[in-house]
Amino acid sequence: MSIAKGILDEIEHEAKVTKEILSRVPPRPDYKPHPKSMAMGLLAGHIAEMAQWGVSILKEDVFVFDPAKYTPLSCKNGKEAAVAYEKGIREFKAALSKASDADMLKTWKMVVGDKTFMERPRVSVIRDMLINHTIHHRAQLGVYLRLNDVPLPQTYGPSADEGAM
Repeated sequence: MSIAKGILDEIEHEAKVTKEILSRVPPRPDYKPHPKSMAMGLLAGHIAEMAQWGVSILKEDVFVFDPAKYTPLSCKNGKEAAVAYEKGIREFKAALSKASDADMLKTWKMVVGDKTFMERPRVSVIRDMLINHTIHHRAQLGVYLRLNDVPLPQTYGPSADEGAM
């Protein structure tokens, strides 16, 4: 099995769960459970736009990030977040399905200003910055949803709101 195929299999499961959680975001984009927390609309937007990053990781050897030129996506509700995520994940899966093992093992670099923020093989960046990072923020969003009395879907097994195994 190719490296990309193994990742695609994992992405299939994770994408369904992520889209389902995003689709449940209530129209409360400014909600924060704590003053230091990210607003719910920004958190949902951050999760939604991460899939699109995968396309850049696969197509570019070096990504130069300029925080001054970056406008984070903020979603007003779950439908907006789910649509943005679905578009990004579809494009990412299409690009990933064409990646060879050599492509996946090639070093990718992220530069911020005059500093190298990250320099690792693409497969490592995709696992860490896309899959794991998405799961981390998806769990955060789950807490936001719980605090807003929104039922949580199953992820790796039953939730307190939905069904048994």
